Amino acid sequence: MKFLEKYGRHSFIAPSQVQPSFSAFYRAGDPILIYFDSSSVLSTLRQPVKMGASGLCVDGNPAGFLDSKSTSCTRIFANLSKSCMTDPALDAASYYRDFTVLKVPVSGIIVQSMKVNVTAVAPPGAPQMRDNTCTNVVSEVIYEIEYSGTSGIQSVSVQFRVSNISGNLGSSLQQHFTLHFWTKTLSHMLPRSGNPGYITGAPLLIANSGAMQHISILRSESDGGCSQFLRHTVQFGRNMRTGCNLSLSPLLEESNCSYIQQKLYKAFQGMNRAEDLAITGSAHSTQTEEWTTILVQNCSVQAASCTSCCMVPVTLEIQILWTKVGLLSNPQAQILGARYFYQCQPLKFLSAHTVPVTTVVTFTDVTDWPEPPRGQPQRHWKLPFDIFFPFKVALNLESSYRVDLAGCFLFILIMSSILCF
Repeated sequence: MKFLEKYGRHSFIAPSQVQPSFSAFYRAGDPILIYFDSSSVLSTLRQPVKMGASGLCVDGNPAGFLDSKSTSCTRIFANLSKSCMTDPALDAASYYRDFTVLKVPVSGIIVQSMKVNVTAVAPPGAPQMRDNTCTNVVSEVIYEIEYSGTSGIQSVSVQFRVSNISGNLGSSLQQHFTLHFWTKTLSHMLPRSGNPGYITGAPLLIANSGAMQHISILRSESDGGCSQFLRHTVQFGRNMRTGCNLSLSPLLEESNCSYIQQKLYKAFQGMNRAEDLAITGSAHSTQTEEWTTILVQNCSVQAASCTSCCMVPVTLEIQILWTKVGLLSNPQAQILGARYFYQCQPLKFLSAHTVPVTTVVTFTDVTDWPEPPRGQPQRHWKLPFDIFFPFKVALNLESSYRVDLAGCFLFILIMSSILCF
């Protein structure tokens, strides 16, 4: 304050006088605000990113609202035994405990109704050092954030993937961070995919318990693994094929075939499980006749020729039959039916940590076109009945003249032969 009185100008303001200004709601790309109740400190939710050629983690990068993306970076530990117990980046509790997320930006007093607790899904224990190995180290963090327009953030959940680090000097860890934003879109807010027939390239509409969504399939990340939340949207009339490696946690999955199957089925289906498919691109959720049920063919639980195997789905083929109806001048595309067909293979429990999975989408046109006309219409000429009379008379005279000439020539030949004898 002593220097402020002496050197204070327009370019210098004391930190206590800086008042952050926020809008009434989050905009795309805005930092997500969090609040620490114990210390009454306002901060931002972080999503670490890599820096430089080495790819070291930078923890100061703020997470942007509606910016669903995945990042990865590397952490190097000079003293693993010390960092294992003290580094908050390795402890799962530091990613959800002791802070709340604000629904909308707040510049004044923060009330309880504006706070959203972060729910941890199956949170792991704290890291521990055992026999020169640091256990329960966070290797992946996945935030799932539900929002509702200008009402802001409605819920936040986080899940983790943990691993073990061995060694002491020069140990490293590759960490992955994912943020996924989603909303319970109302049916009247979801844009049409055609009116009434589907438009080529428009997303397919599905319904789950009355809520309309877009059908989606698995999407691979840069390392070839399956993304937890980012997925490809299926577009009408465009065949697709995707593949990725789905990671299996080496915990309960090694001895539970049903658990592995359910995990793979959920990975194929995604968050928006498809129950009904819209027949037209402008289908209404309340009109049952505008929807068709999707047929699902799952796999058998047991393997036929392996006692320590589990039959798991490795390929999902989405088969869609469609046709064109209406006028030939303006036909409309409609869906007749759809099927989820799972192809399975035996999986050995102890030898598989990742499963390569494939999703195929095929559209089949079964339009029954009408028969074309048998021939073009014939023209009926209306001419006088005696229009060809002059030509007939001329032809008759010419033919009679030719007959008389031939008779005279024959008579001359006969008389010549008689006189010669």
